[in-house]
Amino acid sequence: MHYKSEFIEFLIGSGALQFGDFITKSGRRSPYFINTGAFDTGARIDKVGSFYAACMFDHMERGALPRDIDAIFGPAYKGIPLAVSASIALARDHGMEVGCCFNRKEAKDHGEGGNLVGAKLKAGDKVILTDDVITAGTALREALAVIRGVPNVDVTGLIISVDRMERGQGALSAAEEARRDLGVEVFPIVTVRDILTELDGKRKDGILILDEGRRREMEEYMARYCSDRSDCNAGAPTI
Repeated sequence: MHYKSEFIEFLIGSGALQFGDFITKSGRRSPYFINTGAFDTGARIDKVGSFYAACMFDHMERGALPRDIDAIFGPAYKGIPLAVSASIALARDHGMEVGCCFNRKEAKDHGEGGNLVGAKLKAGDKVILTDDVITAGTALREALAVIRGVPNVDVTGLIISVDRMERGQGALSAAEEARRDLGVEVFPIVTVRDILTELDGKRKDGILILDEGRRREMEEYMARYCSDRSDCNAGAPTI
């Protein structure tokens, strides 16, 4: 699964993986942040779509995702280019013609109306969601509320760039809660533990990407917020 290592290099090279002092959507103060807004050129958007498609196809090969999906859904706003670029990459790299759609923030009351744009979802359609990260699962719940406005749509999984492996609204991780409460399996391209493992000793322009101070801050953050049931603190590489 070389796409995992390549994706981490891509996060670094594009500036999407940032270290500092950030407030996440869940309200937690984090020493790192995944900024998918850094995928800001045609080449980068094309590349990130290929990683999402590779992750989807990998799990289709493993039998964890169905091959006969009808559409990829990207919640507004960051999920929109992810869904579009992933559908393009599935067609180009894997020979799969899959629709894509996204939501408006406000329903349109003229023209075709509604709050969904793109592939017309109908009962029985199999849909894969795309988003950037999962922290406390807040964004996932919002996206499902939109897409399940279409009766009997089968949400087969959620592909994200990075699983932060943190607790959601209780003791379980947000990914575990998504599976238990929402019936959605989460498939990350990489996890935060993958990132720590891959960046161990790695340098950029002769400087350690993850120096001792940064690593300590991340380990402390993970020890505080990771689910006890996740392997976030175990140090086991998954790449």
